[in-house]
Amino acid sequence: MLRKIIHVDMDAFYASVEQRDDPALRGRPVVVAWKGARSVVCAASYEARRFGVRSAMPALRAEALCPHAVFVPPDFPRYREASRQVRAIFARHTDLIEPLSLDEAYLDVTANKQNLPSATAIATSIRADIRAETGLTASAGVAPNKFIAKIASDWHKPDGLFVVRPEQVLDFLAPLAVGRIPGVGKVMEAKLAALGIHTVAELRAFELPALEARFGRYGRRLHELSLGIDEHAVVSERPTQQISAEDTFADDVPLAATGPMIEALAQKVWRAAERESVRVARTVVLKLKTREFRILTRSLTPPLPPADAATLTRIALSLRERVDLPERTRYRLVGVGLGGFVDRHDALVQPELFAPD
Repeated sequence: MLRKIIHVDMDAFYASVEQRDDPALRGRPVVVAWKGARSVVCAASYEARRFGVRSAMPALRAEALCPHAVFVPPDFPRYREASRQVRAIFARHTDLIEPLSLDEAYLDVTANKQNLPSATAIATSIRADIRAETGLTASAGVAPNKFIAKIASDWHKPDGLFVVRPEQVLDFLAPLAVGRIPGVGKVMEAKLAALGIHTVAELRAFELPALEARFGRYGRRLHELSLGIDEHAVVSERPTQQISAEDTFADDVPLAATGPMIEALAQKVWRAAERESVRVARTVVLKLKTREFRILTRSLTPPLPPADAATLTRIALSLRERVDLPERTRYRLVGVGLGGFVDRHDALVQPELFAPD
């Protein structure tokens, strides 16, 4: 049976929340970011995007492109609350919800709770409820699989709906640039261009054995996607694999001066980890980025999982001792993470397996 998949993507989510809550910002170019040399853009309103401002762009670059932009510092508790409202709307229609971030998710509505006649009707209802209940807009793509639904949701942005029916898949994909395919970045795009492949239709016409010979298993994946084949199911709950937090220093600092930031990040990570009711982390990770953008990670898996924030902090601080760069090295960013999540029972039993008789 063919699946019915919806990909919902909130429109300029963080910036839209700011404009909703502050009428003075409506119609103005809004950039959600802290101002400063190290800050990056979290989100940009569509008014700001017209000047070339984009997410993940350095804030200084955004300010140069749009000098009259209004910079607003991020307020993630408000964004999370808006996201919670949106997901509650999703849950009225299906339990098969796979969030990708605060502002987008896949929904499998092959069977739906409201007994609506089609996925298109469900997407229309969801978008209307989001507008009515949150004051925000969302775009949606409807398709037989996740791959095509995600492309479709971007087709009529903002505040749009685009439907690709099963019989339309091949024609819809054919003229698209191969860069629209997941995993095809600039490097892969250049490799495909060297083979004379620029569009999905050209990729589809390329022989599978030749793609596999050149790109291995990913060559087969490319071939399948060119035919609109994507068997990945919507996974409603993914077990936590890692929790982390990082921050950039206002000025580059020596290793010895990273302590206060590590302590603050460890507290933040621990608060997030405490929300995990059945799984615990066994591994502590310290991340550092040098002035030259070199990234280092150091990790430790103690015999028993960290039991509290103080233990996590102590381990994270101690991992600095395993950094062997020259003392003159300066660091621009530090991060603390917890990984190696396992069921709580397994975490307590596992050390006993290796205990001496």
